[in-house]
Amino acid sequence: MALPYQPTAPYTAQNDIYTTLIPAPPRIVVPPPPLDSLALPSLPLPTPLNSQTHPPAQITSNAVLDWSYERRREAQAILPNLFLGPMTVAKNEAWLQAAGITLVLGIRQKAPGLAGKLMDSAMARIRGLGIEAETLDLLNNAELIKRFPECTSKINSHLIAQQGQGKVFLFCESGNERAAGVAAAYLMEGWEGVDYIRAMQVVQAQRFCVNFDDAMKRLLQGYWDVVCARRAVAGNGITSGNASVLGGGGQKQKRRLERDEEDEEMGDDDLERFGGRSFAPFASD
Repeated sequence: MALPYQPTAPYTAQNDIYTTLIPAPPRIVVPPPPLDSLALPSLPLPTPLNSQTHPPAQITSNAVLDWSYERRREAQAILPNLFLGPMTVAKNEAWLQAAGITLVLGIRQKAPGLAGKLMDSAMARIRGLGIEAETLDLLNNAELIKRFPECTSKINSHLIAQQGQGKVFLFCESGNERAAGVAAAYLMEGWEGVDYIRAMQVVQAQRFCVNFDDAMKRLLQGYWDVVCARRAVAGNGITSGNASVLGGGGQKQKRRLERDEEDEEMGDDDLERFGGRSFAPFASD
């Protein structure tokens, strides 16, 4: 007669909270930046990839210690020639002229409403000051990953045209979400070795109130893979003229090579199996 099962422990150890939700990927943790002897974030940027943008020397500040709630309504210098802030700063004509802003780039969600009309009126006033003003309309934040190169191209083209005298102001409604993601993507593209973690650290060290939620972190992580792939392609000398290597033609060629290798392997196996035999299994007429 089988004995009844007796548990070795009076209770079952619980590893985690039981949930019926869909499994989610692990969260991306952005650690605080290390501080130097002056209590400033030690996040030096390497030499930029495009020296034609005339990047000035990096300026760092400790937004964690110096931050106050009122500063979220102001603009902060992520780089000496790149500022980040909310839409209210774009309406401050005195600040735009005092800071020497030459390009204002607004990131907004493409939807009818009061926010869009307010941004249109602000951009019209900015153009009246002789400052170049452009907007980037998005259906949602996920569309940013394919618009990051466009933003970087606009910023670099303007800075090159200004020959070192240009300054760019990035903004969205709050200055903490979409525009902050564009600023981080700009750092990832412009400086080698600045990955998505380092880019978010640099932006948050200058503007402490930015909000990189999980969706934006995943977006920047995916874009970092795209940036690394582009640099690898450029390093191998592959240009757009032979982009078919990366397209369907390349896949077909790869599959053909794999099929040929499989055929060769099958041929070697057949020789090993039938090479020492003195008869053929089938006779041809």
